[in-house]
Amino acid sequence: MMVTSASFAQKFNWNKNQVIAHRGAWKKNNFPQNSIASLNEAVRIGCYGSEFDVWMTADHVLVVNHDPEFQGLTIEKVNYADLLTKTMSNGEKIPTLESYLLAGKKQKTTKLILEIKPSKISKERGIELTNKCIEMVQKLKAIDWVEYISFDYDYCKRILEVLPKAKVAYLNGDKTAEQLKEDKLTGADYYFSVYQKDSWIENAQKLGLTVNAWTVNTVPEMQWLLAHKVEYITTNEPELLFEEIKKGPVASGWKLKWADEFNDNGLPLTKNWNYDVGGDGWGNNELQYYTSADTTNTNVKKGNLNIIANKTDKEKNHYTSARLVSKNKFDFKYGRVEVRAILPKGKGLWPAIWMLPTDWKYGGWPKSGEIDIMEHVGFDPDTVYGSVHTEKFNHVIHTQVTKGIKIENLYTAYHVYAVEWFKDKIDFYVDDQKYLTFKNSGKGAGEWPFDQNFHVILNLAVGGNWGGKKGIDESAYPATMKVDYVRVFQR
Repeated sequence: MMVTSASFAQKFNWNKNQVIAHRGAWKKNNFPQNSIASLNEAVRIGCYGSEFDVWMTADHVLVVNHDPEFQGLTIEKVNYADLLTKTMSNGEKIPTLESYLLAGKKQKTTKLILEIKPSKISKERGIELTNKCIEMVQKLKAIDWVEYISFDYDYCKRILEVLPKAKVAYLNGDKTAEQLKEDKLTGADYYFSVYQKDSWIENAQKLGLTVNAWTVNTVPEMQWLLAHKVEYITTNEPELLFEEIKKGPVASGWKLKWADEFNDNGLPLTKNWNYDVGGDGWGNNELQYYTSADTTNTNVKKGNLNIIANKTDKEKNHYTSARLVSKNKFDFKYGRVEVRAILPKGKGLWPAIWMLPTDWKYGGWPKSGEIDIMEHVGFDPDTVYGSVHTEKFNHVIHTQVTKGIKIENLYTAYHVYAVEWFKDKIDFYVDDQKYLTFKNSGKGAGEWPFDQNFHVILNLAVGGNWGGKKGIDESAYPATMKVDYVRVFQR
């Protein structure tokens, strides 16, 4: 039988997920960071990649460690033999790059994400470290396993001079996607907040770059990145990230269509929001005057939209607040709407997250419908309500379809309020717990007017037929509804 070189081709089955374990999967089982044990654990739990950091000792041995020091010894200023006098908590010695790569080559499912640490001594020494990393990867025939990252842009460019087909991503966050593309890097690997600038991710991906975010350890940031479909997320909590991938909207087939993450400062973005303005009671005998673009009633700070009710005279009203609408900014038919918020506390307050039709296809309220994603009245603490209103089902004739659900920490913790609106039903959720379903009876618009474009409304009312039913606590002001994000997904 004739043997060809193809007979010896490597067969890889790289894990197809977004999870990169930061310094290996070390945290859950208390393995040392950047140890062979944490690498093996990243492989065991099925991560796409295991990230690790490389330094060069005074006698030019490449070792794996995150910090410039290893147990009190400055790596670049001591010999490798000095490092061997110290031991990790699990008994391992500091891994050499050679031993780490050899351990990583024992499997063909998890990539080895090699970070070249910038030398504290000189640029020349850093370039030497870069060259030696490439040489070691070539020597061990580990090219297929390794991807490269660094905070030093020159190191990244040097890798590509030697290995033009290598996957190389830059970490520092100060280069545009266009610059990365021009210099032939394959991706950005930036701190996640960099990507919260307008359309950064979408722009990078249009240029053919991969987007990785570091170091992401909490659920809100994970879900934001998953919703925006980044390729990779580097985390100290790979097990948590796997869980979030399973239960997030994207895993259920939803695709993000519109969002406001409120990462700017000042007034809400005019590209996303209009204001309903006035103080005529809004059909419910409400007591507030809704202002327009007034930072005392609506502002964006520290990642939140704040909608603020104040005890302030305005025209004939004695309270002011705000009502934001996405009408003509984003109108849509069918989808998943989710809003993460902390509610204000106080009798007489009536915060709401809801939807109205844009074109009023079947006539004025209630004929064209209303979807209340979340309503809360201050006299009924710890309870939120989901409701629909139509011609046949509405509160005026006491036939509205509604349900309340008890929630802990409404006033001190974020909760995610959501609806999933389909052609045949609307499901209501709090923190992924479904508590109400309204089905399309098929009997026409009187019962189901929900076949037209709707838009999102965020407001904080004072008093009114329902909100003020048991009076008003005058000590509650200023009162603020904090909104972390609004996201609309569609199939």
